Amino acid sequence: METFKNINRPSKDEQKIAIESYDALASVIRQLKSENPEIEIEETQERIKIPLKALKLLGEVLKAMSEGKPFSIVPMATEVTTQKAAEILGCSRPHFVKLLEEGKIEFTKVGKHRRVRFEDVMKYKRKMKKDQKQHLIDIMKSDEELGLYDS
Repeated sequence: METFKNINRPSKDEQKIAIESYDALASVIRQLKSENPEIEIEETQERIKIPLKALKLLGEVLKAMSEGKPFSIVPMATEVTTQKAAEILGCSRPHFVKLLEEGKIEFTKVGKHRRVRFEDVMKYKRKMKKDQKQHLIDIMKSDEELGLYDS
């Protein structure tokens, strides 16, 4: 599984194939009735059952690739180190540890090492982004009220 340091954007060829594949897959998924559809790999004629959720996830990956977006798949129950979590948030490890000690993000201790669930780091990141957006809106409103904002 790739880490956050080596995520690359899809190439133009990969984007083109992903566009075609996504459209076809999305169409097929809408027609499926089974929770565990069977697919066939054309090159080997091998048939395998795939959970519908996994097929839908593949559709999301293809959509992201078709748009040229980098992506990463990480199991939600994964625990990360404080260093990895800090990288995800784009801050220093000491600052991240301070956030943990202030109770802003849940964590567990294994010996003297802190472990944080990836899900909790992403939850904090979403909250941080939401708060940043609200602060920008508040600043813009304040500037408009003071007549500092030209429209």
